[in-house]
Amino acid sequence: MEFQNSGLKKNVKIMIVDDEFFISRSLAFMLEKEGYECITANDGDEALKLVAQEKPDMMFLDINMPNKNGYEVCAEIKKNPATQDIVVIMLTAKGQVEFEDKGFDAGADDFLLKPYDPNLIIAMIEKNLKK
Repeated sequence: MEFQNSGLKKNVKIMIVDDEFFISRSLAFMLEKEGYECITANDGDEALKLVAQEKPDMMFLDINMPNKNGYEVCAEIKKNPATQDIVVIMLTAKGQVEFEDKGFDAGADDFLLKPYDPNLIIAMIEKNLKK
């Protein structure tokens, strides 16, 4: 599979948080092929620990996870002055407007539905890191 290479400066660290290992690893693999540094976590508690240690530039964050859900993780990241500037993109299979509204209320910067198009992921990274 070919991915569109955007030419964006790739010294960007991206965290992918999803309780489905295949989803987090496949997205990380795709982004690493594009030159991004990726970190993965499989639940909300692990994500919050890694955010403090790794300070990613951006996070793709699933909503439904064990321990803390994506809304809780996002709200904690956005209320902490040390992590509030991390771009958080909620990544979920839930497409109803109320789920998006709840994500934005928690502080999410953007919202992306699964399954996702790889080129859309790259475009979303570029769009959100230019803000």
